[in-house]
Amino acid sequence: MIADLLEGQYSDPVRVVAINTGEGWSLDKSEEIASELALQIALEDRATPATLDGFLDRHGSGRPVQLTLPLRGAA
Repeated sequence: MIADLLEGQYSDPVRVVAINTGEGWSLDKSEEIASELALQIALEDRATPATLDGFLDRHGSGRPVQLTLPLRGAA
């Protein structure tokens, strides 16, 4: 799911829900997915795909807090 989201296979996702019909439960996993996406984006030092902007803004911090080093363009 993370790779699919990063590749843009989903346009403007709103929520990620885990469903277990056998046990009769569902859980909103949006915050955990947003955290993992932000981590992968930071680790790969890539730009956030435009298709994920809204999702990351809605669920948690959604953006990497720590800057990767070395800073590009820094003198």
